Amino acid sequence: MVARHDLTTDPGLQEQLLQARRGTAFFARKLNELSDAELDGDSLLPGWRRRHVVAHVGYNARAIARLVEWASSGVETPMYPSVAARGEEINFGATLSPIALRNLFDHSAVHLSVEWRDLPEDAWSHEVRTAQGRIVPASETVWMRTREVWVHAVDLDNGASFGDIPASVLERLLRDITSAWAVRGTDDGLLVRVAGTDLTFGDLDAAVVVAGPLAGVVQWATGRGTGGVAGGAGPVPTAPKWI
Repeated sequence: MVARHDLTTDPGLQEQLLQARRGTAFFARKLNELSDAELDGDSLLPGWRRRHVVAHVGYNARAIARLVEWASSGVETPMYPSVAARGEEINFGATLSPIALRNLFDHSAVHLSVEWRDLPEDAWSHEVRTAQGRIVPASETVWMRTREVWVHAVDLDNGASFGDIPASVLERLLRDITSAWAVRGTDDGLLVRVAGTDLTFGDLDAAVVVAGPLAGVVQWATGRGTGGVAGGAGPVPTAPKWI
C-alpha cells in the first residue's frame, strides 16, 4: 500500500504543517508524562486545572478541523456555535475520565492532521471565519493550531518552557502579540527588544523598555511570568493583554 502524504506541495506550507505536528507531539509527550491523578493539578492558567487545558486543546483541534472541512467542501461550518458554547464544551471536557480525556486529545489531533493532509492544493486559499470573526485563508489554520499546542504544552506546568518552543514559532507569536497591542493602542510608551537580534517592537522613544532573550520576552508577552527579562531603569511591567 502506498503511504499517503499531504496533498499540498507548497514548501512553506509543508514546513508550517511540520511545526504544527511537532508541537502536537510535544504536547502529547508532556501530557503522557502526567499521571491520571496529576491531571487534577493546577495549570499555569488561572482557574484552570490541567484537565481544562487538555480539554481545550482537544476541542480546539475539532474546531479547527471544522474550518478545514469548510475550505474543502464550501459548506460553512463555524468553529463553535457561540462563545458560550465553547466555554461550556471545555468545562464539560474537564469532567471526563482520564482515559476519555486522553482519547479526546489523541483522536482530535489525528482527525485534524488527516483533514490537513487531504485538503486539495487549491482549497488552502479558500476563506473561512475564525471564532473571533476574522476572515482568513484555510492556510491560517496551521498557525492557529501551532501556537495552541506549543504554548499550552507549557501551561500543563509539567517541565516544559518557552525555551522548548522553536525560535521561528516564538518570533511569529511575538509579532502576533505586538501587532494586537498596536491595533488596540495598548503598547503606547512601551518598547520591546529581543537580545542578540534586531527584533524591536513599539515606540523607540518609549519610557518603558522590556528586553531579554526571545523565549523570555515571549513568556512575558503572553502573561506567563517575567522569563528573565529586564525592565530597563525600572521594574518589569505587566504585559498588555493580547487575547
